[in-house]
Amino acid sequence: MSADATRRVEVYPDREVVVEFDPDLTFECVEECTWCCQHGVLLYDQDLLELAQRANLAETTTDFRGEKFVTREQKNRDDHVADDGCACAFLREDGLCSLHLEEDWKPTRCSVFPLGVWLEDGDLHVDIRDSAHEHCEGLDVSDRSVIDNLEAFLPEVLWELENPDSDREL
Repeated sequence: MSADATRRVEVYPDREVVVEFDPDLTFECVEECTWCCQHGVLLYDQDLLELAQRANLAETTTDFRGEKFVTREQKNRDDHVADDGCACAFLREDGLCSLHLEEDWKPTRCSVFPLGVWLEDGDLHVDIRDSAHEHCEGLDVSDRSVIDNLEAFLPEVLWELENPDSDREL
């Protein structure tokens, strides 16, 4: 989408984003993909508080460049892992997330995917992450319009963050 075609969309009352992706884009997680779970999951402060109620932070988080991430751990399997054999500590053998299934919760960064989020000139911007175009199998495979479901992708906490940039990786 060109800069001329960007549009502002209200996601929550008085909380809007500048949308920089094709408004016709659809997304739905697809079975067996887990690509987004194979990389480090950035944890914002609110995520840490929530995660602490559900897991041992000392065992499931790591510091990288002064930021907290969910630990990537070696998995003893061939599926649902990155090339190095690692994936998110909460990714089960069946390719499902234990936090999402068992706790009905997931970190902000997991909700945001496949969107990239950043702050520019005081506005929250969203676009599809470059890596999602290359690896995510859930783009344009369903009728679930991203632009019509932005509240599912963008937790309200994003507007309160000093640096909501979601392109940071472990």
